Amino acid sequence: MDKTVQNLASLRIETAPATLREIALGRMRRAIISGLFEPGGRLVERSLCEQLGVSRSVIREVIRHLEAEGLVEMLQKQGPIVARLDWNDARQIYDIRASLESTAVSDCARIADAKVKASLKKALNELDRVSRLNSPPGILDATTEFYRIIFETSGHSIAWEIVTRLNSRISRLRVMTLSSANRTTSGPAQIREIFLGIERNDPDVASAACREHVAAAAGIAAVILQGDKSSPDAGL
Repeated sequence: MDKTVQNLASLRIETAPATLREIALGRMRRAIISGLFEPGGRLVERSLCEQLGVSRSVIREVIRHLEAEGLVEMLQKQGPIVARLDWNDARQIYDIRASLESTAVSDCARIADAKVKASLKKALNELDRVSRLNSPPGILDATTEFYRIIFETSGHSIAWEIVTRLNSRISRLRVMTLSSANRTTSGPAQIREIFLGIERNDPDVASAACREHVAAAAGIAAVILQGDKSSPDAGL
């Protein structure tokens, strides 16, 4: 390759810098997921402009995006509010998770090689670390990375697109269930069982562990959202 062409190629921007809207969107999303903005709370444009230091046009774009993600509701005459957590919606999300995740886990277990297992172990070790620190943002990131590797390895790209579109609501439910007793040990321990099944290339064990993990998380959500005292305690 000509040296001039090489020098010009080095100028290429591989990753575009985040726009103001993207930064504001990320911070608003995190604030809602973490519970900083409570369910049902009004989102006042003027206050948000002052808090984030952005224009009303940016805030309106952000709110429209968060509405599409299911984190914001638009009420007639009241404007935007933080979407309320509803058990019927949560139950459907857990059903989707159980189906898509267990299938991806099963297929991943069949074909996982040493490289994939090493990547999963790294994500799992990071999950253990941030769980000991009781860091919800870190737990969300490490858990998402663990599942991303699984879906990518299994070739379930369309399923991962669906999970990604639901990710904001899944993350919100994860943070909610993290408030339960024994939250920093039970969820990671269940995810480790999924990993052990993949490590042994045993799709049945891995898939069963995945379904048990999601069922446990759904149980906690049921307790919190509708007071179902018969549900188990664990999960992410």
